[in-house]
Amino acid sequence: MNRGKGFIFIILGAIFWGIGGTVAKKLFQYGIDMGSLVTVRLLIAGILLLAVQCCKKGSRNIFEIWTDKKLSLQLILFGLVGMLGVQYTYMASIDRGNAAVATLLQYLAPVMIIVFLLIRGKSAPTKKDIFTAALSLIGCFFLLTNGSLTQLSVPYDAVVWGVLSGAALAFYTLYAVRFLKKYDSLVIVGWAMIIGGVAISIIHPPWDLMITNLPIEAYLYLIFVIIFGTMLAFWFYIESLNSLSPKESSLMGSLEPVAAVLTTVFWLKDPFGGFQWIGTSCIIIMIIFLAVHRDASSNNTDL
Repeated sequence: MNRGKGFIFIILGAIFWGIGGTVAKKLFQYGIDMGSLVTVRLLIAGILLLAVQCCKKGSRNIFEIWTDKKLSLQLILFGLVGMLGVQYTYMASIDRGNAAVATLLQYLAPVMIIVFLLIRGKSAPTKKDIFTAALSLIGCFFLLTNGSLTQLSVPYDAVVWGVLSGAALAFYTLYAVRFLKKYDSLVIVGWAMIIGGVAISIIHPPWDLMITNLPIEAYLYLIFVIIFGTMLAFWFYIESLNSLSPKESSLMGSLEPVAAVLTTVFWLKDPFGGFQWIGTSCIIIMIIFLAVHRDASSNNTDL
């Protein structure tokens, strides 16, 4: 893949991710059950990703991981805690609040990873770490309070789910490394989605997704969330890594919270105060700063 196509893929993937959260919020306003939507999007997107991998490399490549007992058990844990954890907490934060705040809180994951690695390595924080943490804290304060010292500008449970989403994404990112050295990412993520979808279907069966008597646009929104906001968003991101550096992919990935904020404010008409825009800017600057620093420290090699 040439670099031009790589940029197109990462830009589309980030935009699909960001808009997908806002479209999911629109579905919740139609009365769609959040848990059942998570079940359906995980199962269908996972099957589609494995189908793509099967067309590219054959069915043997898909099932090979299950011959390794240790990795297969780790894959189950990854699917339950990582994939399902990220998807459910993110959707729950959107359901209780809005896609803009949920997406921005999820992007606290890089800071959580830094803190975890500092604790694990027992090393002193660097100036970069302090600057990153300060930006994230300032950004979160303005985002969640809109400058008020007495009350939150978003529901408390939306904040809790959003922070848990960031923690789940941090686990997802750190735990995925052990698989990607040996297996294609489409295989890992496809199976993780199916594992997570099967697990949550025990509580939220896919047939509980009440989609009768909905307006035609609601069905289009549902298709968008499953195909574009889940399956294609991830696939395009993975494909972009074949031609772009980690810095380039991360920088373009920062379009996700931008897309979520803009569609939340201008399409769903959710209120967004001046201080919340300042908080949003701080978090996006943090994302870009981390992307640039990571690429510089790794000499442009893949993670």
